[in-house]
Amino acid sequence: MDQTDIKILSLLQKDAASSVAEIAEQVNLSVTPCWRRIQKLKDDGVIARHAMLLDPNALGLKLTVFVTIKTSQHSAKWTRRLIDAVQALPNVVEFHRMAGDIDYLLKVMVEDMAAYDRFYRRLIDAVDLLDVSASFSMEVIKSTTELPLDGL
Repeated sequence: MDQTDIKILSLLQKDAASSVAEIAEQVNLSVTPCWRRIQKLKDDGVIARHAMLLDPNALGLKLTVFVTIKTSQHSAKWTRRLIDAVQALPNVVEFHRMAGDIDYLLKVMVEDMAAYDRFYRRLIDAVDLLDVSASFSMEVIKSTTELPLDGL
């Protein structure tokens, strides 16, 4: 990957709907070589997928909750049950297995506190958990989907 590829990736991260012609012009390539580079980045797995970013507030998802989970169970069967349960909860937008004091971290987006309570009840009914805690976001100070490309 060279500096031109990194510029292409940067432009696509800002606006994936940009045409190949627009990107080619900004990186000083003709359309065909630019298109080939983008295809290679896709083939190499650098570009994983295209997505449209939606405004959660416009959709009524005004409450972001970071849910921490502690468990005393780590068997493959229990872990599969947890993964299946979380995958079935559409309000979970991120799900991480953690190192340290917390076993799992979920980022959950819901309409309001009542919706979070419904989510919480579904989660604890689905799988046996030692401890579930929630932290509620009061303000989003930074949120980006753009990965840092400076060190590449």
